[in-house]
Amino acid sequence: MEKHHKVSLWYVLLGIWVVLIFQNILVSMFGVRTLPYSEFLNLLKDKRISEVAISANQMQGKFKDEKTGKDTLFRTVRVDPDTSKLLEQYNVTFKGEIESNFLPTLLSWVVPVFIFLGVWYFMMKRMAGQQPGFMTLGKNKAKIYMQEDLDVRFDDVAGVDEAKQELMEVVDFLKEPGKFAALGGKIPKGILLVGPPGTGKTMLSKAVAGESGVPFFSMSGSEFVEMFVGLGAARVRDLFEQAKKKAPCIIFIDELDALGKARGFGAVGGHDEREQTLNQLLVEMDGFDPKVGVILLAATNRPEILDPALLRPGRFDRNILVDRPDKQGREAILKVHLKSIKVAPDLDVGTIAGMTSGMVGADLANLVNEAALLAVRRNKKEVGMPEFEEAVERVIAGLEKKNRLINPREREIVAYHEMGHAIVALSLPGTDPVQKISIIPRGIAALGYTMQTPTEDRFLMSRAELLNKIATLLGGRAAEEIMIEDISTGAHNDLARATDIARSMVKEYGMSKEVGQVYFAREKRSRFLNVPMEGAVEYSEATAELIDNEVKAIINQQYTAALAILRDRRPILEEGARRLLEKEKIEGREIKALMAGN
Repeated sequence: MEKHHKVSLWYVLLGIWVVLIFQNILVSMFGVRTLPYSEFLNLLKDKRISEVAISANQMQGKFKDEKTGKDTLFRTVRVDPDTSKLLEQYNVTFKGEIESNFLPTLLSWVVPVFIFLGVWYFMMKRMAGQQPGFMTLGKNKAKIYMQEDLDVRFDDVAGVDEAKQELMEVVDFLKEPGKFAALGGKIPKGILLVGPPGTGKTMLSKAVAGESGVPFFSMSGSEFVEMFVGLGAARVRDLFEQAKKKAPCIIFIDELDALGKARGFGAVGGHDEREQTLNQLLVEMDGFDPKVGVILLAATNRPEILDPALLRPGRFDRNILVDRPDKQGREAILKVHLKSIKVAPDLDVGTIAGMTSGMVGADLANLVNEAALLAVRRNKKEVGMPEFEEAVERVIAGLEKKNRLINPREREIVAYHEMGHAIVALSLPGTDPVQKISIIPRGIAALGYTMQTPTEDRFLMSRAELLNKIATLLGGRAAEEIMIEDISTGAHNDLARATDIARSMVKEYGMSKEVGQVYFAREKRSRFLNVPMEGAVEYSEATAELIDNEVKAIINQQYTAALAILRDRRPILEEGARRLLEKEKIEGREIKALMAGN
């Protein structure tokens, strides 16, 4: 573990103490002893004083040491103004000035000063190792991984076969640049990896360096921009200078959007430092020769806000999409992570991949780790299917809170609510199959949940399927109205999701006859992040009123459909809620059997 040393007041006090000690040592080395006046008088009476120099406040001279028999320098305070008479009485040579002893005095001050400066230099050097000092402000903060430090290969990255195939050209160029030069081909100067968070963009870039066996410079886009103007540009220059010295190599800039945001983006000023840094990056990318062997890789999940100058040919020539993996990709990723744990022989990786629709590589790595921790908690020697099913629930819905006390009335409402979701989902075509129902509280606010897992990856949804999804979300509120003749706050999240789907149908998908086939998105969203971006209102108030009426009509229509389904199946709703209150968990196949009349 790396130790961090902090400079405190104790270091300063220690330095002063060392200086004083060395000063006393130097004084004692040159033999100047400070004597009390009484001892001086005794030495004078014993006729051991040989000579004295007198000043207004002190006396300095020599006396004979009885042990060594040699003359020793001394100094004492002048007390008696008639000291000259005493010296004449004992025949001591004296004069009215102090002899200059320049060398001892000089060394007694200069040497401690040099020692103090040495201690200060040592402390500053240690601090420079912990954090950048003033002399290193313009240096880049890139982490340099040499060939022996990189143990990531393409075999360690799964589920992104198309991206790996694109990057293999970079590996071939770094290994055999002559093959490209013979045909006059040029490798792209910059390669931009775009995709949602957690899909493996950074790992892919390390795998390129590991496969090609070249140094790897890794730096985040936010590390270029500092408080002081000009430091970011200086760090860009220093980064490219170091890379050219170690060529062939790879420069990787993570989170490029922190550095390469479009100039003039937003109305807030004060972006001079970031824009200077971006300008310097553009200049460096234009200036270096691709034949040198410096490949620039960058990653971002917000490509829509990057400056257009970064994306033109000659800079970031190639964009590689690192998207969410499909079912086969998730299965391959799971197999990579399963190599590090002991699993049961009957583990069905394909089933787990089907349960994890929408998850990226980071989510799947966390899922495997959660399953392993559950197996350890249950004192098992292998990780089996039950642990993975529980891990999926934990990742999707949150941690179970079995100790949370819920009064019987609320448990009954939650049971009716979750059964309403399940019955509506099983009654409508095109909905995801119900796998499990639970009334055990999970996560922050979920008092129960109905787990639906898709049988396959879907990229398109029809209008009927979206309407059925809204009806399923409203099934919980409909069950409460039928069984308790009242409604609760438990449908808060369901209403929000249903309203979002209905609004998207009207404004974005053109699925409303009244509004028509027109796109009315009030705000644009990021391509890979579910974050709204600023945008102007592009329709009138009358159109906004029409959109609101259509959204409300869709919600009311599907809520009526959910009420009709549950009224027709009220006995199943009551029996399912009773079993749910007894067991707290019901598998999807039990609900299907109940609806089939068994």
